[in-house]
Amino acid sequence: MKYIESNSTDPYFNLALEEYVFERLPKDESYFMLWQNANTIVIGKFQNAFEEVNQKAVDEKGIKVARRLSGGGAVYHDMGNLNFTFIVDRQDIEGMNFKVFVEPVVETLKGFGVDAEFSGRNDILIEGMKISGNSQYVKKDRVMHHGCIMLDSDLEKVADALRVKEAKFKSKSSKSVRSRVTTINAHAPEKISMEAFKAALKAHILGDESVEPYELTPADIAEINRLRDEKYSTWEWNYGKAVAYEMTREEKFDAGLVTVHLTAKDGRIADIRFYGDFFGNREIEDLEESLKGVILDSRLEDKLNELDLGEYMAGISPSELAGLIRG
Repeated sequence: MKYIESNSTDPYFNLALEEYVFERLPKDESYFMLWQNANTIVIGKFQNAFEEVNQKAVDEKGIKVARRLSGGGAVYHDMGNLNFTFIVDRQDIEGMNFKVFVEPVVETLKGFGVDAEFSGRNDILIEGMKISGNSQYVKKDRVMHHGCIMLDSDLEKVADALRVKEAKFKSKSSKSVRSRVTTINAHAPEKISMEAFKAALKAHILGDESVEPYELTPADIAEINRLRDEKYSTWEWNYGKAVAYEMTREEKFDAGLVTVHLTAKDGRIADIRFYGDFFGNREIEDLEESLKGVILDSRLEDKLNELDLGEYMAGISPSELAGLIRG
């Protein structure tokens, strides 16, 4: 087994690194990786980012949104979180056997006096609360298993970032099931440092094997950065893959109540309707028609500025309406 530790905290680089190792490095080797991301929401391959993310909190706190290759639910990463990845031959495990990969984490925690257990489909729990979520990506004869371990994460940011504002969504996307979460250090007899936990986990997994660290070459890094820039950091991958969905949101502004009914496809407005007790000098239908096809990112506010929103909704700013529409 080869060991790879990423020095980057950029989620787009690290997710590109995973795919690069999975697809491009020799298939006759197994790989174990450790990596960390700065403040990021990582959503599952089949999820709709618009449904999983509190976009206002994400924008205000500078949190990145990234989509991984594997399925499962949305998770929050910060520097109190350690991520691990196994890439192995499919024949070495039976089916989507999560337990074989998470058991070393459970055993490592026991060494620190923390009583954790594997439970449900893919979680590690302490006293019934989640400290690790896991997921897998399978292609042909290879399996990539990865998990996040919440050693000392900021739970307030977790709650804010993953809590979608009050809204009604209808779609066929896979949705996260919100769990009660905690951190390892909230239950440890003594505070565990990230470096101590990382070293213990490496020792438990790699043991006394002759483990050869894999040093990324300049050519490797160039290819990983290309994949990062062309795929993992793009709006099209992270938001544009959203399945068609319908959404209803409502907010009371100083200038009046606004209810928006939105149908979106591929991250663009397919249809939109506004209702409320606001005032305006121009026909609201013209505004609705002008917004069709607009991408649901910062370009929405730009478009609302172009359209002189105050003529349609007096006293409501483009940033306020864009916040309501995007959530």
